[in-house]
Amino acid sequence: MAEKYNNLFSEFPPVSTQQWMDKVTADLKGADFNRKLVWKTNEGIDVQPFYRAENLVELDYLNSLPGEFPFVRGTKKNNNEWLVRQSIVVTDLAEANKKALNYLMRGVDSLAFVFKASTELSVADLSVLLKDIALDAIEVNFVGCCSRKASEAFTAFVKQGGWDPKAIRASVEYDPFGKYALTGVLRNGAEHVIENAIKLINLTSELTKFKTLAVNGKNFGNAGSSIVQELAYSLALGAEYLTVLTEKGLDVDAVAKKMKFNVSVSANYFLEIAKLRAARLLWAQIVKAYGPKCECSCKMTIHAETGSWNKTVYDAYVNMLRTQTEAMSASLGGADSITVLPFNAAYEESNEFSDRIARNQQLLLKEESHFSKIADPAAGSYYIEELTASIADQAWKLFLEVQEKGGFLAALREGFIQSEIKKMAGKRDMNIATRRENLLGVNQFPNFTEKIEGNVDASVFAPADLTSEEAEIETLKPYRGAQAFEALRYKTDAYAKTNKRPLAFMMPIGNLAMRKARAQFACNFFAVAGFDVLDNNGFKTVEEGWKAAQEAGAQIVVICSSDDEYAELAPAAFEAIAGKAIFVVAGAPACSEELKAKGITNFINVKSNLLTELKAYQSTLGI
Repeated sequence: MAEKYNNLFSEFPPVSTQQWMDKVTADLKGADFNRKLVWKTNEGIDVQPFYRAENLVELDYLNSLPGEFPFVRGTKKNNNEWLVRQSIVVTDLAEANKKALNYLMRGVDSLAFVFKASTELSVADLSVLLKDIALDAIEVNFVGCCSRKASEAFTAFVKQGGWDPKAIRASVEYDPFGKYALTGVLRNGAEHVIENAIKLINLTSELTKFKTLAVNGKNFGNAGSSIVQELAYSLALGAEYLTVLTEKGLDVDAVAKKMKFNVSVSANYFLEIAKLRAARLLWAQIVKAYGPKCECSCKMTIHAETGSWNKTVYDAYVNMLRTQTEAMSASLGGADSITVLPFNAAYEESNEFSDRIARNQQLLLKEESHFSKIADPAAGSYYIEELTASIADQAWKLFLEVQEKGGFLAALREGFIQSEIKKMAGKRDMNIATRRENLLGVNQFPNFTEKIEGNVDASVFAPADLTSEEAEIETLKPYRGAQAFEALRYKTDAYAKTNKRPLAFMMPIGNLAMRKARAQFACNFFAVAGFDVLDNNGFKTVEEGWKAAQEAGAQIVVICSSDDEYAELAPAAFEAIAGKAIFVVAGAPACSEELKAKGITNFINVKSNLLTELKAYQSTLGI
């Protein structure tokens, strides 16, 4: 069979990279290759328009198989199975148990019990919470509770129930150093939390699949970091735990096997696949440097959660599209377990409908698309392999930079990690404001008819600030990239409850193609702020357009025409309106300076800072 296909390919002459480049250069007709075709990511990676086998020549890890060190190709040899996790907020133990059993009957095989307060669980509590749940068949995770008490109770519960301790998959999220980045304080000091970590590891030593140490890298991603930053700082956090605990006399194998990395997954589909592969590659090298007795200790356990940074309150159903591609990235990248956040998680508690959709998004990937059947499904893609190597290279450099500062805690105390993430988040915020990064339904293509009628808690539009009053460092504050735009639009919605909603009226005139394109652009522009917009087929004269605008009760009139016609039409419209409405020119015509000299000050175009300008229009309108 192989010889047959080789003969088939031999009928076609080989094409060199230079031949490809010559063809591309000719088609560009003098345009700059790097500006037109090379994508520069937030991670500092130049993504080329095509890749070839020669790009992989120096990648040594390609000689390994799935399940082999350095595990870039996954920790599983024969499949790509992962656990489908779903979260349950626990307010009543019996109700949580009822919901858990319901989830398990519908395809979930990993449960996360989320406690709002630092609850101290007892064996009696677990008897209610875990009633009728077969612990040897599923995974259970405890989030937000007292990790030591939960671990003690769970260990006792397993022994009382006669379960095989080595078969039980479970975890608590003890991440004091990661929490330090959010709160700014280490409760009772570093020595206390280190001793706590040692107790947790020793306490659960018989439960070999019980993960007690969490590395919550998702907090970096949800604070606006780049993919490289999330990976590098997660590795630094994990290495910090390895260092302090082995210095206290613990065996590196014992520590590494108790760790789980909780990462976020963003909309960068291929980069996220590569991130998980690069994460395993780098973590394996880090653990190996500590001299483990078994290479199996170098395996990285990854729980992937769809990120919150790019989720929206307006047009929230679009979140389903976002989480679907993110879940695909996580599964193809080889995550051990995945949580798909419900589409409405950004603004309310999930309900039966949103939970079912979130659960089924993973089940579709497993049962219908068979993503779980093939080990390392991304293997062989020149593009993904090159991205894996590039992300690993960039993340390793940043990891070493953190280590040179003394490690994760030292870099936090210096403010280095917070400063770098804040700079990246600011860059991404600017990209959203100028629509270089699109959030569908928020800063691009908003739903014109969507309105929030009820009152919304202001915290929905603000960063999550967990900073303690005793904070000794600047803290990370996870937020959503859409929040500034959502606050802007909600301000209009709130205003419209007692006032007339502002109307932006399109005055298309002149060149048919240009006026239609610019009218559509302007409609989207003002609808982002929650203004009503009224498009029109076109007007023969400025006077006709202004008359229609007055009849419609417009507060904003946008003239939409061609650059050549603006020199005459814009001043005529400006004079006709005479300050009775806000006059706006759609575009950046060559005659802009001449128009400004005549008193026209409002121009909107693709280079506009959408957020800043819409805030200014709101202010002018008294909103």
